[in-house]
Amino acid sequence: MIHQLEISEFLEQSQGHLALDVRSEGEYDHGRIPGAVNLPLFNNLEREIVGTAYKQKSKREATLLGLDFASKKMCDFVRFIQPKLKDNKVFVHCWRGGMRSESMAWLFNLFEHEVFILQGGYKSFRNHVLEVLDKPLNYMVLGGRTGSGKTAILQRLKSLGEQVIDLEGLAHHKGSAFGALGQLHPQPSNEQFENLLAMQLKEFDLERRVWVEDESRSVGKVLLPELFWKRLSLAPSMIINLPFDVRVERLKADYGENEVEGLRNSINNIKKRLGPDCTEKALCALEQKDFAGVARLVLGYYDKLYDKGIANKLNPNIRHLDFVSDQIDHIAKQLQESDLESLIAIKR
Repeated sequence: MIHQLEISEFLEQSQGHLALDVRSEGEYDHGRIPGAVNLPLFNNLEREIVGTAYKQKSKREATLLGLDFASKKMCDFVRFIQPKLKDNKVFVHCWRGGMRSESMAWLFNLFEHEVFILQGGYKSFRNHVLEVLDKPLNYMVLGGRTGSGKTAILQRLKSLGEQVIDLEGLAHHKGSAFGALGQLHPQPSNEQFENLLAMQLKEFDLERRVWVEDESRSVGKVLLPELFWKRLSLAPSMIINLPFDVRVERLKADYGENEVEGLRNSINNIKKRLGPDCTEKALCALEQKDFAGVARLVLGYYDKLYDKGIANKLNPNIRHLDFVSDQIDHIAKQLQESDLESLIAIKR
């Protein structure tokens, strides 16, 4: 049996089941429904050939070409899905919910599998993503200079039951010239980042606050959606203030010996901003494996940059919390228990 589902139904009912994205691998890599498995009816080259035939010859000629490409793979398609099915159900989508989805649905239904097609395909999912990103939430921004342990604090807040968005985790980047160090995966495309962000946001309770780290609009190569970023820039913010030496030790622990080559490349990437003298000192400290020395030099640059950004924020709801050490559990509980209105605002 073949069913047609709207996007909300598709996302809900496909949880725990095999969801197939039957677009080409290039389309899939650019952006996809999180959790969907790519099983292309046509690969990149085949899709291009079929599309050219449709434009230059006729729909009939393009359909015949497509049938020729797909028919050779049908047995493989069926063999691929059978060991992965739960309750004999398979969920399928293509770009618009047209011939590619319908062809795969016909094939799987032939083998008595229950098939669910996404109406409007991936395009309807993208419209859904944009709708989710457009919804205002009760954001609470966590700020602090480099080395303040903001990501660890957010993780602890999440374990305490708070709603948290880890932008750097979604982007696979820590947001600075050193942000790619230690990342296990490449950054997603901008479109895929939006997809991942939206799927997190849609699970949140609109009445409760959502913690998010203070970021510039770009996190590595990924751009935050414009409206989302504007809302963050005006949201209430709590800034963690930690002593310089405490932050030096945290950075030293975060990077350490395993990142020597990466640190060297990152320092060279910002040498124009650091200046020749500071760059030379940082590279010399790195060669001597004086990671604390490297951190001190680099923090001097990033602290000035951060302070300038804070001074330029047009946001009256910025508050400071001062701590003498980076005891993450203590800081997270203080943040969770703090009454924002009772904190002293920054004087401008």
